[in-house]
Amino acid sequence: MSDPIEVFFDRLGRHGHERLLRKTTGTVRFDLDRDGGVDHWHLTIADGAVSVCREARDADAVIRTDEAFFCRMVRGEAKALSAWLRNDITTEGQFRFVILLERLFAQPPDARHPRAAVRDRREPG
Repeated sequence: MSDPIEVFFDRLGRHGHERLLRKTTGTVRFDLDRDGGVDHWHLTIADGAVSVCREARDADAVIRTDEAFFCRMVRGEAKALSAWLRNDITTEGQFRFVILLERLFAQPPDARHPRAAVRDRREPG
């Protein structure tokens, strides 16, 4: 399974419970445009328990983008909120899921924890 999108959703589905979404309940559908069609990924979140399927079910929020851009989000190269502001993704329904789901994507490649950044500044070079 080398497709980063499949790996991302498989990891979410196998992990089952996401601590960062422990107070979240709802459904989200990702519609990913590709040559010749649209792939659908449906998340059901129940107090942090996440299940994934590949059906075009109704959802509380629908997030649409193309596969290439979604791959950038999976790799941490693009953030959902910034992408929405630039119209790289579009949403329907409850916008709060865009903010919440940003927690599930990888951090930018050069990201550091804020405490590590402060510690590095304090240590004499």
